[in-house]
Amino acid sequence: MPTTAQDAMPQDSPRPPPPPSVAAFRERLASLDGNLPRRLQQCADHLARHPDQIALSTVAQVAQGAGVPPSAMMRFCQVLGFSGYAEMQRLFRDALTTAQPDYATRLANLKAGGAGQPATLVAEFVEAGRQSMEALARNLDETALNQAVETLARARTIHLAGFRRSFPVASYLAYVFDKLGVPAVLHDGVAGLGHRSTLQPTDALLAITFAPYSDETLALARDARSRGMPVVFLTDPPATTLGPLGDTILTVTEIDFGAFRSLSAAIALALSLAVAVAARRET
Repeated sequence: MPTTAQDAMPQDSPRPPPPPSVAAFRERLASLDGNLPRRLQQCADHLARHPDQIALSTVAQVAQGAGVPPSAMMRFCQVLGFSGYAEMQRLFRDALTTAQPDYATRLANLKAGGAGQPATLVAEFVEAGRQSMEALARNLDETALNQAVETLARARTIHLAGFRRSFPVASYLAYVFDKLGVPAVLHDGVAGLGHRSTLQPTDALLAITFAPYSDETLALARDARSRGMPVVFLTDPPATTLGPLGDTILTVTEIDFGAFRSLSAAIALALSLAVAVAARRET
């Protein structure tokens, strides 16, 4: 099928080298966001939302999911630097063999590596936490932080969402906001109750989620946006797919040890955000 104006790109730019890793793939997607013809942007949006489909789906299946012809998906692969869909798929299939192991495997690996002693574990997790905190201080987006504080301080009620690994951060924020006298609602999903009836345009949603993102959190963010509420995300980089759902995105990188990640930096950023919001509301 010939290339159309909807998926055409300038031909005078040399094709970049293919991304060497899935992380680099995500970064390249982020760099292209908003600078693509309509069909190619559809490809980018779909791949950003469903990267897990690439390794096991055909180009026709992925193109159908994106709502474009296979030729547009093939063209988009070339824009990313791949020779075609097969090369892009190979990158994701190779990544399957190096994906994060399950928790039993992680524990077994730690024992095999001689790091199973309690004091050793404490030292290693302290070091990972230290590196995470230093990275947070070094890479903090102050503009985004100030915007998040302003948004949340204006809200009548702050809604908090965080599931799975994010739940400790969301529940801790609910505790801190309560102690600071800031009205907040924790959407914890207990007994299947989502508290969505409490969402109001005068409120704001603070959603905490880390890749792979929680479906429950994303659904709540979409609901909040549909009701005219501002949405602030606290997540890990690059957060490419969260852009359309969030007004402000705060990112934090956690250094892992033995494939276990603590929440040291995320908790520090969340606590700072809560205190700053409470202080702003009093002025």
